[in-house]
Amino acid sequence: MADQQTPGEKDLLRRHVETWRKAGPELEAIRKREIETADTKLAVQQLFPNSMEFWHGIPVQTTSGLVQQQALFAKLA
Repeated sequence: MADQQTPGEKDLLRRHVETWRKAGPELEAIRKREIETADTKLAVQQLFPNSMEFWHGIPVQTTSGLVQQQALFAKLA
């Protein structure tokens, strides 16, 4: 219970929260950068080593496919 914490424990908890509050934005920036630069094909190959034949002959896409998805949704609407 919070009421039973010693002053030292309260100070430690306060410092811990402050540390994470300061680190949060930098950690989020790192996470975002890693997501944006991730090589999905390589990640799948690492997770599924026998998937090489699946990727053979598939052209590299330069877009996310969102525009094509939205065009399909528009036709369905």
